[in-house]
Amino acid sequence: MTAVDPPVTGTPAPIEPRFEVGVIVAKRRLKGPWASHAWLPVAVLPGRPDTPPWTRLTASEAEETFYAGAHVVELHPAETSHYGDNLASGRPSLWIALRQAGPETYEIATVTADPYEGESLAEGIGEIVEAVPMPPELQAWLAAYYAAHHVERPFEKRKRDRADPEALARQIPRREER
Repeated sequence: MTAVDPPVTGTPAPIEPRFEVGVIVAKRRLKGPWASHAWLPVAVLPGRPDTPPWTRLTASEAEETFYAGAHVVELHPAETSHYGDNLASGRPSLWIALRQAGPETYEIATVTADPYEGESLAEGIGEIVEAVPMPPELQAWLAAYYAAHHVERPFEKRKRDRADPEALARQIPRREER
């Protein structure tokens, strides 16, 4: 046997747990007395485009779209059941959080494929969080990662210990014996 064995034929290549996406955001005009516009994540692109961050893509009276930049989506083997729920939802999504970096500037805080993490991001204050449709290439990548790493764990209902009525009874202090 040599120090390095050749790969076994037929063994699938490991699925990379990281994937880079490009984030598209929109600046929408509002008709209200308190704000003139709102920022909103609207789409993701598979991979990193050659476009510099914050390049304007389209402009109209109601909305401007920008390529905000790239971000890495990281997957974790312990969260595969969450990814399976996302894929089975009928509308697989990625959750994008934008954080204000200045008076009129934003940065991409995170992008996640975990629907429960996305939900918890939306509970915070100060970040703009939106679920956007997951492109088919990313759906295939997430499905392959799920198939390679998911281990079904049976649900086990725990039983409570029976209460000891004497545990809460008043105890008589003992004298120390010499």
